[in-house]
Amino acid sequence: MKHPALAMALSGLLVLTTVGCAVSRQQSTVGEYVDDATITARVKAKFAEDREVSALAISVETLRGSVQLSGFAKSATEKSRAEGIARTTPGVASVINNIVVRP
Repeated sequence: MKHPALAMALSGLLVLTTVGCAVSRQQSTVGEYVDDATITARVKAKFAEDREVSALAISVETLRGSVQLSGFAKSATEKSRAEGIARTTPGVASVINNIVVRP
């Protein structure tokens, strides 16, 4: 290309477009995707630190600040505790608790 600045701009646009395509599940921006990933990591970290909640048995997914919990708990107390931890995590807008109690 004769114009290196134009070539660089087009390359940058291509990269941004490619990254934008990597965003999934109806998210509108890469920033939202990163925010959701951060929220998920925070919730999982809090589960790992908590003695009442099994971080391995409960899955966490976040979409636009809404956290969905799924998996299995040993008691209603564990299920409730997991929801409480998620609700108090910074950035969480809402929590959908689909955890099944299985003693």
